Amino acid sequence: MDVTLLGTGAPSGLPRPGCPCAACAVALGPDARAATSVLVDGTLLLDLIPGAAFAAARSGHSLNGVRQVLLTHPHDGPAVEVPPGLPQPGRVPDGRELALLTGHRVRALAMDAPGTGYAVTGPDGHRLLYLPPGCAPAGLEETAEPYETVLADVVGRPDALARLRAAGAVGPTTDVIAVHVDHDVPPGPELRRRLAAAGARAVPDGETLTVGTYGSVPDVPRRTLVLGGARSGKSVEAERRLEAFPEVVYVATGGTRGGDSEWAERVRLHRDRRPASWRTLETCDLGPLLEDHDGPPLLIDCLALWLTDAMDAVGAWDDAEWAGGGQRELRARVTGLAEALRATRRTVVTVSNEVGSGIVPATASGRRYRDELGRLNAAVAAECEHVLLVVAGQPLPLRGAF
Repeated sequence: MDVTLLGTGAPSGLPRPGCPCAACAVALGPDARAATSVLVDGTLLLDLIPGAAFAAARSGHSLNGVRQVLLTHPHDGPAVEVPPGLPQPGRVPDGRELALLTGHRVRALAMDAPGTGYAVTGPDGHRLLYLPPGCAPAGLEETAEPYETVLADVVGRPDALARLRAAGAVGPTTDVIAVHVDHDVPPGPELRRRLAAAGARAVPDGETLTVGTYGSVPDVPRRTLVLGGARSGKSVEAERRLEAFPEVVYVATGGTRGGDSEWAERVRLHRDRRPASWRTLETCDLGPLLEDHDGPPLLIDCLALWLTDAMDAVGAWDDAEWAGGGQRELRARVTGLAEALRATRRTVVTVSNEVGSGIVPATASGRRYRDELGRLNAAVAAECEHVLLVVAGQPLPLRGAF
């Protein structure tokens, strides 16, 4: 089963007409995208867009063989002239299946927002899932076999991908293609990096994919370290890297700090930002979590607070205790954490502060903490496939492609 993407953009296209934003300003050439429309084996058209016939011609195809046009959006979309010879667009009711004379079967899936998703099975038995913009499947049951190709609004609804993974509808070899791409993320390297972290990719308009042929499915990194200064966006970046995965364990190393209302507000904001399906665990005992190889992904936020707890435990703030064995004990704890991270089979995203670029602390304890955090960051970074530095909300890869 061949799938040609006549367009891969949001309903308004990219760039949006008249939009002055930075993303639209650079959405040029191959990064410009028409509204998403999918041609399946030249016979089934999912969503009719303006200029569909010309888009098909540019990709080396024709709409002359189309026997069915199905709509996915919650409305019939903008007024679009139906090209001569093309059947009138229709919609399959949720839960119903449509059998085409060409041997294709199309089943309509209910969404959690207005719109209709379609599961298409080709005459060859290969399976494709296509979701409308801003939608995720509603009441998705566990599936025996994952889809071979999924076309979804990965940027706008990463939780849809998480639901599909939880139900077994997306597996390690599923080719996840981002469609309905809007101006939420600057096109080019940043879009590719964001999608790759979710195990997805984008393709240009006009691309033809063969469903069932193993492609370049991005490998999600097992270990990632995200560094950054205060309010740099490092925690947001770390959370974003796992928002397309279900059952994430968020490891909060800062504790509750009873009586500190400002800290409690910080914790509340973090909790409200995270997906409801994530579980929070407040602990600095990271070893057992990393040794549980069968557990869900971990997001550890953050190493700076883990270090504070470790330095408290070894008496690092007292010069005599530090010289009498505290320094040696702390280094052993850091080595143990690095070794556990090296051996783990879980997906782990770790957050830490980068404090070595500022002024020299005025106190001996401050300088000691800064130095030990630098050593800890270096030890952890050495065990991670991907290391990022976030500056002013912009992730800069230090190691790894994304």
